[in-house]
Parts: sequence; structure tokens; C-alpha cells
Amino acid sequence: MMDKSMEKNALKTNNPDSVQSLKASLQKRFTSRIGENLIGLILLACAAISVLTTVGVIISLGSETISFFADPLVSIWSFLTDHQWTPFFSEKHFGITPLIVGTLLVTVISLVVGIPLGLGAAIFLSEFAGDKTRRYIMPILEILAGIPTVVLGYFALFSLTPILKTMITGIGTQNALAAGIIMGFMILPTISSISVDSMQAVPGRLREAAYGLGSTKAEVITKVVIPAALSGIVASIILAMSRAIGETMVVTLAAGARPMITFDPRDAIATMTAFIANAAQSDQAAGSVGAKALFAVGATLFVITLVLNIISHQVVSRFSEKYD
Repeated sequence: MMDKSMEKNALKTNNPDSVQSLKASLQKRFTSRIGENLIGLILLACAAISVLTTVGVIISLGSETISFFADPLVSIWSFLTDHQWTPFFSEKHFGITPLIVGTLLVTVISLVVGIPLGLGAAIFLSEFAGDKTRRYIMPILEILAGIPTVVLGYFALFSLTPILKTMITGIGTQNALAAGIIMGFMILPTISSISVDSMQAVPGRLREAAYGLGSTKAEVITKVVIPAALSGIVASIILAMSRAIGETMVVTLAAGARPMITFDPRDAIATMTAFIANAAQSDQAAGSVGAKALFAVGATLFVITLVLNIISHQVVSRFSEKYD
């Protein structure tokens, strides 16, 4: 509105200074609009690349998976119910159950380790630690998250497993326990960082009201802060579970490559990601049923992580607390 009034006044008065000021204002506005439109196009391109990449992955996995199940040796029923996974043997079996059980076994162990430690660290950083202490500890957690997983895998194999052998009888060189423990420390930063953000987002007036009613520090944390931050805490656990399920190098090096149905953490097992990593290095011919089995396992892993992400989104939407 001001630009239009300036334009009318400049045209009426025919003042050279006013006309020059109007031209500069219009040029500035035109340049600003070009910049905003350019930034919008760049951001749209970034979003489109992300969407197209996801669509490409789905098409790639879907086409090869459909081709896998079209093979006469494979059926969806046997894929889901058969208890043997031997796609590269002369007697082929394509039951993915052993890989799923191995993946869930390691994931459960990692959650048993990671959830208490992650939540404990989050409660300390949010409710007990001062600003100076928080500034020192948070970077350490970030460093832990940045350690390459191949390093953690070798640490589990050559450092943690020998210690476990002195404490637990019957444990193998490669076992689910060592892999799960290391993965628990690997997902700890994910749980702690998101939980800290959720707890710090709880308004201070809720804490003050609880203290005013005579609550202790423990009661404020367990009955006020954690319930108010529950959506973020649950979301952090589900996201950590997704990362544990999709982890490759730790389970490949420390857990083994033995597809079997077992709930004994001392045994060597095979996970879906470990099978993909090991089988990708084999000499299977392209287009063979064994090569297509990689895509079927990858599609199964994709569906599992997708379901977990959807659950995480629903939990956040359902239990999120909004404060004015």
C-alpha cells in the first residue's frame, strides 16, 4: 500500500527525487521477489529429490521382490513360515523367520541396554546437571554417536566378547549378546538427546506447581516431567529401535552369519542386514533367485522400519502435549 501511494505522489508531483526513490523501491522489491522465488524453487527441488529417491528405492525393491516371488521355487507362504534360510545351498529354503528372529533378538538386547542408560542420562542432563556440566557431557554423547559402526563391531568382537567369555559359559566367538550390548551403547545418544529435548520442553511452571504442593524431586520427575514428555521419549525409543534393526556392521562382525531360530544370546545368529552384507559379496549371478533374495530381505526390512516410523509419528501425534 505504501509503494502504491508513493507511486501516485511521485506521478502527481513529478518530483525527480521522488521518482528516483520510487524506481529504487520498485527495483528492490523486484529483486527481493526474484530471490524469494529462487529460494522457493531450490527448496522445492530438494524436497522433490528426497521424494523421488524414496520412490526410486521402493520401485527398485518392489520390482525385484515381485520377480523373486514369481519364481516357482518361492512362495509367500514359505517365505513367511519356513524355518530354514538357505538360498545359496543346493537344497534351497527361503524362510525368512530365522533372520527376523535374529534381528529381533539383537534389537531387544540393545533396547534393554540402551533404554535405561539413555533415559538415565536424559533425566540427569535435564533435571540435575547444571549448564556447565551439560555443555561437557552432551558433546561426549555426540562423539559416541559419531563412532563408525565398523569400529564398534570390531570392539565387540575383539574386546567385549573375550570379557564375556570369562563371565558366561558356552558363549561363542560370535554371539548375539556382544552385538546387542554394543548396539545398546550405539543407540544411547538417540534416546538421550531426543528425551532431553522433550523434558526441557516441559514448562517450568509445572515443576514449580508440583514443588508448591510439596512434591519431592523424584515425584516431580516421575509424575510430572516424564508423563508430560512421554510422546518424545516413546518416539526416541522407537527411532532407536529402527536404527538397531537397520544396523549392519556391528551384527555382521560380532553376531555372525548363522541363520537359525534361537533365543539364546550366547549363540551366533544372522540378521537381515548381516545377510545382505554377506550375500552381496558372494558370486551369485545377477537375476538368479539367490540374488533376488537380497531384494526380498531388503523389502522386508524396509517395511519393518516404515511401520516403526509410522508408529512413532502416531505416538507423537496422539500423546504430544501443547502448552501456551
